[in-house]
Amino acid sequence: MNKELFNISRRDFDALLFDLDGVITKTAQIHSLSWKKLFDDYISATDRIPEKDKRPFDLKYDYRTYVDGKPRYEGVKSFLESRGILLPYGEPEDSPEEETICGLGNRKNKYFRNFLKKNRVALHHGARELLLLLKQKGFKTAVVTSSKNCSIVLKAAGLENLFDVQVDGRIAAHLKLKGKPAPDTFLEASTQLYVKPKRSIVFEDALAGIEAGRAGNFGCVIGVDRGGQKKALEERGADLVIDDLAALAVEGETVVVTQTMGEIPSAMMLLPYIEEKLQSHNFFVALDYDGTLTPIVERPEMALLSPEMRVTLKRLAEQYPVAIISGRDVRDIKNFIKLHTVIYAGSHGFDISSPPGMNLDFQIGREYLPILDRVQRSLEKSVEKIEGALLERKKFSLALHYRLVAESRVKDVESLVDKVLDHEPKLRKGLGKKVFELKPDLDWDKGRALIWLIEAMGLEVEKTLPLYIGDDITDEDAFKTLQSIGIGIVVKDGERKRESMAEYCLEDTTEVREFLQKLVKLPSKGGRS
Repeated sequence: MNKELFNISRRDFDALLFDLDGVITKTAQIHSLSWKKLFDDYISATDRIPEKDKRPFDLKYDYRTYVDGKPRYEGVKSFLESRGILLPYGEPEDSPEEETICGLGNRKNKYFRNFLKKNRVALHHGARELLLLLKQKGFKTAVVTSSKNCSIVLKAAGLENLFDVQVDGRIAAHLKLKGKPAPDTFLEASTQLYVKPKRSIVFEDALAGIEAGRAGNFGCVIGVDRGGQKKALEERGADLVIDDLAALAVEGETVVVTQTMGEIPSAMMLLPYIEEKLQSHNFFVALDYDGTLTPIVERPEMALLSPEMRVTLKRLAEQYPVAIISGRDVRDIKNFIKLHTVIYAGSHGFDISSPPGMNLDFQIGREYLPILDRVQRSLEKSVEKIEGALLERKKFSLALHYRLVAESRVKDVESLVDKVLDHEPKLRKGLGKKVFELKPDLDWDKGRALIWLIEAMGLEVEKTLPLYIGDDITDEDAFKTLQSIGIGIVVKDGERKRESMAEYCLEDTTEVREFLQKLVKLPSKGGRS
């Protein structure tokens, strides 16, 4: 996350021109997987190259070098030529089954559109909020993309009314505009907006797009780094490189991100992406317990792990490093899960215990234990006076559960917590599902614990794919941490309106188990060795 905010002001600029895939929407991932399916299937079946040269399409190098940011047919031609394959160009109307440049391009488009029919289009963090803020402040906006599916994608993402001008692959073909790295499409958008290029900002994640913005002499070219290519974006001419659209301010006002659970796409679509990443990355899985591995229950002691989930966790831990990061005590989590091959991080990461031989044991906040002991004694009698309230002592926190408390008395439970905080400034209040918590006022949470574990295991951030699944408000710290380095998945359990920083979702604990079972079956080189 960028700490310093770049301020967009009307004194300097009038318009902002956005690439679509990889900048606004996460369809870049869908596109890359569609390209991979196209080329892997074709290379496997063709007799135009020797068997020894039939290496698969590489999502990192081949995608960025030959197809990213280019018109579809040009991308097909560029990649095939890199493998020594020359095909007739054909016609745009060619069937997806024809062995021509256009035919293969149309086949790739068929894969992409089939995906859009079945899945919600995900947005990059801060995209919708930035566009709304720009509109509010009177800026003009345009979407500039080589995709001919632009209108379909915008509608699927709920963005069809947030751009003043749209210059896409269809319009470019009609006007006979050259594709990126030529600046033609960006210049056309600027013309349609009646704004000079010098008064416009270009946003691009593709190297070809950065070159196009530079060639068009636009006032500012901002590179959006979605995969560790900051240096390459700068070398191609980006004036500024960011990894999050929320790392911007508009007329001094920051972008406030609000994404509801109902808007988050399913994590099931991630499986091909994860499979590809596992060929070159270490995989690390972290999971919450209550509401993630077991359904939420009325009393904490009733949250028993099912035999099926235990078997799934056991198999997962045989293949990858697995950590359970829970608000519960380490001792309780161990008793529930009964596996000696996983890492246990209790009390939201304040107390970490690892399997024999890993030597990752860690505790923070031991000096707060006397304070928690004292508060526990003072609260026990007060809690007894509120029917249904339950005080649960954990080693590094106190939890006041109110799931069984009458709605009219929930405020009384919170009042008990607030009174404690008035006299104990070294504690802070935490929120969860039907629970208030008192815990040490330290800069430590599930997200910090996650980073500590990655570093303690000796894993390089650039070569590690951390994945965290959780359902509670306390899990948002982990989701925030992973926005630029991993994958955050929230378990919705019927919720739709709650905001979350997770990128993807699973419906319930049953779907969590199904997802984990699919992870176990993925072939990889980046798991345990």
